[in-house]
Amino acid sequence: MDLKGRDLLTLCDFSKEEINYLLDLAVKLKKMKKEGVVWQPLKGGNIALIFEKTSTRTRCSFEVAAHDLGLGTTYLDPSGSQIGKKESIADTARVLTTMFEGIEYRGFGQEIVEELARYSEVPVWNGLTNEFHPTQLLADMMTIKEKLGDLQGKKVVYFGDACYNMGNSWMVACSKMGMHFTACAASQKYFPEEELRGKCEEWAKESGGSITFSTDTDCAKDADVIYTDVWVSMGEPDEVWKERIEELLPYQVNSQIMKKAAPHAIFMHCLPAFHDLNTGIGKEMYEKFGVKEMEVTDEVFRSPASVVFEEAENRMHTIKAVIAATLGAEP
Repeated sequence: MDLKGRDLLTLCDFSKEEINYLLDLAVKLKKMKKEGVVWQPLKGGNIALIFEKTSTRTRCSFEVAAHDLGLGTTYLDPSGSQIGKKESIADTARVLTTMFEGIEYRGFGQEIVEELARYSEVPVWNGLTNEFHPTQLLADMMTIKEKLGDLQGKKVVYFGDACYNMGNSWMVACSKMGMHFTACAASQKYFPEEELRGKCEEWAKESGGSITFSTDTDCAKDADVIYTDVWVSMGEPDEVWKERIEELLPYQVNSQIMKKAAPHAIFMHCLPAFHDLNTGIGKEMYEKFGVKEMEVTDEVFRSPASVVFEEAENRMHTIKAVIAATLGAEP
């Protein structure tokens, strides 16, 4: 499998075989790290990390993965880059191409990372946009394989707001990998948009997967994976919290939801999660609306079924696999 020079902008662009290759490589690299094997095939190279939206897991994952591979990193925070402000995206890509072996972008519209890739001569990796979060899905799928075995035929039920990057990305991943995806929320406005649904339905026919949308929480029956994410995405105004809490509280992942799932079901969340009052937003929402827990209860978040921290660790291993594969390194 030769992925050298490829961009990772969305999993829409990758075949089932290519995704499995990246997952297998991540497993191999994780094993090497646990055994203390030092493997730095890209020593002397450098990558640029553009973060128009800040992050804990994505930044740490890229920096540690790059360091392990022998790469240096340059972190450009929202105030450290002129991209789209004083310098066009195209010109930014052309400049960074002369200095770096790869470029990561985490920010707003998918069109930005797409344009970066169009003008870049080195691989571009999507660390999150409003529409897609492919590196998170690779980590999620790796975690499912570790906990439940093969991906084929697994049922994933996504509760809450599924119309942005995580809902879109899960729908794509399931349709590519022969998994069964269900989005469960209060109404149509929380589901992915029609054009992407159509593509995913075609891929699902080929892979043996399926795409379903429901407003009934009983759709969790026999699920292998229960997934959720925060109800308000980065960049959205605070005013939407009231509406989301009112409409999505019935779709909170709690013990009743988990009991409907299969006995072996795992709970997943891409983090950060509002499961208690130990965050600034959590406290603010409690003061305004009296809600102590939002998309998931603390009981479920801390339960034996929860694999959220294993999931977080696997961000680094899968990102390392993406960097290594697209820069032409393989152990």
